[in-house]
Amino acid sequence: MPSAAMTDLAPTPSRAPGRLPPLALLSRIGAAVLGGYAFCWGFIAVVHAGLYGLGMPFHDAEHLAAILGVLLYLVAFLWTFAARRVGLCWAVLLVGGGLMTGAAALIQRALLA
Repeated sequence: MPSAAMTDLAPTPSRAPGRLPPLALLSRIGAAVLGGYAFCWGFIAVVHAGLYGLGMPFHDAEHLAAILGVLLYLVAFLWTFAARRVGLCWAVLLVGGGLMTGAAALIQRALLA
């Protein structure tokens, strides 16, 4: 049986384990909602332009890209809460979304030329 002196030396946590501070939680929510939106916007744009460029009818490419984009948004949303570092989530989602949007713009420009 542990003595009273041993139990007094045990560190007391300043907050409940597994609980995020409010700013970190808001950052994760922002990354999930806004970063996920930006990433999926880029994904949908590049898939839509790419499929149309490969010969798929416009509306079929549009609907397929949107369906896949919704699934990707769910994955991105859940990933931001499962990841250890929220900064990495912000970076991947925003930079990836920007790169895919730029690629979609280049594909569209090539299709119109």
